[in-house]
Amino acid sequence: MSRPTTEQFNALFSPRGVLVAGASTHPGKFGFVSLHNVLASGYEGKVFATNRDGSEVLGITCEKDIDDLPAGEIDLVFVCTPASANNALLRQCAAKGIKAAFITSAGYGEAGDEGIKAQAELVALGEELDMLLAGPNGQGVVSTPAKLCAQIVAPYPPSGAIGVASQSGNFVSSFLNWSVQTGVGISRAVSAGNAAAVGVADYLDFYAQDPETKVGLAYVEGIADGRAFFDSVRSIAERKPLVIVKGGATAGGARAAASHTGSLASDDRVFDGAMRQAGVVRAATVEEAFEAAATFATQPLPTGNRTVVMTTAGGWGVVTADAIHESNLELLQLPEDLLAQIDTKLPPRWSRNNPVDLAGGETRDTIPEVMEMIASHDSVDSIVYLGLGIQSNQAKMMQDGSFYPEHGLERIVAYHQRQDERFATAAAEISAATGKPILTATELGTADPDNAGPAAVRASGRLCYASANRAVTALGHLWRYAEFQQRRNV
Repeated sequence: MSRPTTEQFNALFSPRGVLVAGASTHPGKFGFVSLHNVLASGYEGKVFATNRDGSEVLGITCEKDIDDLPAGEIDLVFVCTPASANNALLRQCAAKGIKAAFITSAGYGEAGDEGIKAQAELVALGEELDMLLAGPNGQGVVSTPAKLCAQIVAPYPPSGAIGVASQSGNFVSSFLNWSVQTGVGISRAVSAGNAAAVGVADYLDFYAQDPETKVGLAYVEGIADGRAFFDSVRSIAERKPLVIVKGGATAGGARAAASHTGSLASDDRVFDGAMRQAGVVRAATVEEAFEAAATFATQPLPTGNRTVVMTTAGGWGVVTADAIHESNLELLQLPEDLLAQIDTKLPPRWSRNNPVDLAGGETRDTIPEVMEMIASHDSVDSIVYLGLGIQSNQAKMMQDGSFYPEHGLERIVAYHQRQDERFATAAAEISAATGKPILTATELGTADPDNAGPAAVRASGRLCYASANRAVTALGHLWRYAEFQQRRNV
């Protein structure tokens, strides 16, 4: 089975026109929801639809027969028809010049012997028609550069640089939901479904050459051809970061994976070792996978593992130091010249150590100034910044209280919020200027997303980590991949 061409992938992710086959007037049916989502996401290409009675759906006049559609104007068909109707439908689509099909229909490889036979016939037909077949039993495809959301579920994420490919449609939704929550955007996303003709590795290989994508993010359950998968992901990781989370790591999970997509899970220890050798980041959880991908998408790669923790909250500095000691990172012993520099900005009670605990000695400009000193030093490779949003948290309590806006509260509330905005913006700007990762962590990112600090982190396009431990985990992945690339280039 040949790998899809760039032209076919472009038909899937950047189609000139989209056809929803099996459009429905019932808002609970896939044929309605998918057409709605294509239109609601702002897709700017031509939109066509077919159904059996030629009824109008969402302002789109549906044709009864694909033969009545124009030729050469449609690149992608989104199939919401029963499996029994699909082979004839695809032949008609190929006659109209359609190069890619996303098939939501179930009843294929996941449905026993008859389904397996039907799936084999579908794959053979795709080869015969020279058509990319995504799915079957899939959820949909998203491509933010094309403003395309051809899915049977929400959401439509903000645009960004993460390319998602998953054997589970639910996990596509999870990654897209985190994208909406964090503001760290998606370039492409696809549910591979049964991956009958196009597998997760095929999509990831396309992302590796896609200028809109900086990092691949994948969920996999079973690997049909271990050697081919290894060779593919190793090639991908040499070109771009690749983050994978795998289901079916236990015997129970393997059985669930087999029933879910009709695949068989491979030995987990072998898989883990192979991914390390290939330079692939393997995440332990789905949350960790998204945060690792978001970090690759928004932070520069470090050149070393020497890390400084900068904090306005002493306890968080301690647990972050513990997390660093247990990771592949190094808690840098501050050089004497850097200590002397920081002394000029902080009172004598500051920690004079790493973590750099500011000890409540901040004035209006202290945090950006000290952060720049640390990031600019040759001995420092990365920073974890803690304590953002504390001032705005107090400001919220003042604003919500019965004394506001009297007693000077209006002025101090505005000041606190403005300061946290400045600190978040400074972290992004200093990171960009020095080419060093600066990861900002605060529980307020999830406890109060509207807090001025986390909100400003999102506005800068970066991830606000919900805890310092999670920031350290993400930074560890960043360094592990940077090290992989350094070894390759020796």
